[in-house]
Amino acid sequence: MANKRPPKSGSGKRPPSLEQIILQIFTNNPSTAYGYKAIHSKVGRRGYDGEEVVAAVNRLWEKKFIDKQKGNRFQLKGAVVTDSKPQRNSRSNPNTSRKLIEGVVDMTASGAAYIVSEQSDRDVYIAASKLKGAYDGDRVKIRVGTRSGSRRLEGEVVEIVSRSKTVFTGIIKVAPKFALFIPDTNIPLNLFLPLSKINGAKDGDKVLVRVIEWSEDGKKPVAEVAEVLGRPGENNAEMVSILANKGFPLKFSADVLAEADKLPDSISPEEIAQRRIFKGVPTFTIDPIDAKDFDDALSVQKLPNGNWEIGVHIADVTHYVPLESALDREGFKRATSVYLVDRVLPMFPEKLSNLVCSLRPNEDKLCFSAVFEMNDNAQVLKKWFGRTLIHSTRRFHYAEAQEVLDTGQGDMVDELKLLDKLAKTLRAKRMEAGSIDFGSDEVKFVLDDTGKPIEVMAKEMLDTNRLIEDFMLLANRSVAEFINTRPENIPFVNRTHSAPDIEKLVEFKKLAAEFGYELKLDTPEQISASLNAMLTDVKGKPEQHMLESLAIRSMAKAAYTVHNIGHYGLGFQHYTHFTSPIRRYPDCMVHRILWQYLTDPTRVNRDVDTLKHRCEHSSLMERKAMEAERESVKYKQVEYLSERIGQEYEGVISGIAHFGFWVELDQNKCEGLVRISTVIDDTYMFQETQHAFVGFNTGKRYQLGGRVHVRIVSTDLLARTIDFELA
Repeated sequence: MANKRPPKSGSGKRPPSLEQIILQIFTNNPSTAYGYKAIHSKVGRRGYDGEEVVAAVNRLWEKKFIDKQKGNRFQLKGAVVTDSKPQRNSRSNPNTSRKLIEGVVDMTASGAAYIVSEQSDRDVYIAASKLKGAYDGDRVKIRVGTRSGSRRLEGEVVEIVSRSKTVFTGIIKVAPKFALFIPDTNIPLNLFLPLSKINGAKDGDKVLVRVIEWSEDGKKPVAEVAEVLGRPGENNAEMVSILANKGFPLKFSADVLAEADKLPDSISPEEIAQRRIFKGVPTFTIDPIDAKDFDDALSVQKLPNGNWEIGVHIADVTHYVPLESALDREGFKRATSVYLVDRVLPMFPEKLSNLVCSLRPNEDKLCFSAVFEMNDNAQVLKKWFGRTLIHSTRRFHYAEAQEVLDTGQGDMVDELKLLDKLAKTLRAKRMEAGSIDFGSDEVKFVLDDTGKPIEVMAKEMLDTNRLIEDFMLLANRSVAEFINTRPENIPFVNRTHSAPDIEKLVEFKKLAAEFGYELKLDTPEQISASLNAMLTDVKGKPEQHMLESLAIRSMAKAAYTVHNIGHYGLGFQHYTHFTSPIRRYPDCMVHRILWQYLTDPTRVNRDVDTLKHRCEHSSLMERKAMEAERESVKYKQVEYLSERIGQEYEGVISGIAHFGFWVELDQNKCEGLVRISTVIDDTYMFQETQHAFVGFNTGKRYQLGGRVHVRIVSTDLLARTIDFELA
């Protein structure tokens, strides 16, 4: 055995051991599995022989830093296996099976993608080099196979069936003969812009471009500048870019606006005569302080028998928006309003959303209502659904209504106290039945007149927020139960949430146990009960953010579906969205189905395929809206911290990856990255399954949920990144 060793550095710092060198190779390539020979080829030049490498690798395996795969190959512990040997083509691998399927591209941050297809029970991995110009959301045909010795499905794109997106945002660079386009997001497209198609854009402008001609391979399409958004870093340009890049139209077309302008400002006596009248009944709205579209109101009155009549009144949008009208087509296309930090992009034009349909105080308004007779124990004795006319006499914002509850003084104090009591009883029953309370902190910004953030804080969840939430849940659940239990078997828009992935829960259980929390996973009831207990106990503790985040990640995403599988997170067998038709298109679909059934069950639309398509589209646009909201929050956080370089804060480790860990600041909930390369007191090894970095010599740990003291090093407003260092 040779005894060659790397020479000591002149700095006096101890050189890394062979084990550290090898472990760093695995850390830098977490998804790659190496054999002994591959490792030796990487470290042999340092003077180590094969026996030393084998011994060092085996020691790392015994210490559980790496996992052992088939064929004496090793990989960083907890990582996803890929082959270190490149696959040249299918002919070089006789064990590869191939077939053609169609599906939708779901791109990852790395540029690779997964294909989601009804023709496969597993998602198919597509390397970036095999996408053939396909982009996120595109429908494609792919050739699918499995590598020899691997269960993972892999493939390559053979045809782009349809494009999900033809407009992109980014920065234009004007050259003498053509223009270059630098997109805001990583897209596998090299857009060509002739100078005749830049429409007055200047070098460095933030622009919206539209593809006007696709090349055969899809990689070099021709584009034109559709709109100049402004200069990079300008608030309006960046906010508009976020919306446009997610595919939301920035303006309403002329025909949509014209149709909205024709909406009546008054209600005809004939229409009033067809409705149940709630004028004179104590009625009010509770919304955010800056809200303009009020789509729900509550009424309360005591009945002669001593029970309570609680009305959940929802803006009757579909009365004003006929099916397949220009407004309806636009609502479906957008599917949702988008709420950014400094603006709202509404689903419908302002005349409808903020004026005609909005349940403004001291105005008669048309509603679609769910009315409940309840006793003092919040037991629902009777339900009624139908079209109504209301007259709200008070508009509260949440803090204002909370002050009435807290002080026992103010407008509608008795009504608010009663509804608060009933809501808390409904909530307790819901939690007892298996509903999971995923309450997480939201960020609130105080902006100046230019949109610049001057303060960032956590948004407080008040009793009045929960009061509205509980009665909306009651209405949504009741409508779904009513339709889904009809003997006619009516096609319906369900809001569903599947049971969690048990494998993810098992991993989460192990991590929670390290902090002293016990999860029981034997039955769905045990899962929800123990999760709720943990989520309650963890409040205010350092590990709160970590465990809440990981618990949510172990759950499936809610979606709109025609097949009712129940809503696991809420613990409801039946659930839908009925209460926000001004800002959600699925609610409009639910209103139409419910009204059709109430008036004539024989004329209920039974076109399941169309309903399914509309559900899928609505789910997709909902996800895009949430992404846009998160991006706007991140932008404002970066903008806020850009003027605070060098300041120090306390925070909690909120995320972790092989290159570093993210820290969420206590004071303002802003999140930034500490790169592990900047932590120089030891060599730190990434332990993915433990969500931690562990010091090789000291054993010091930086783990999810751990508290750290950090300093702001740098920010990049265009990239929306924040860099910290340990202080």
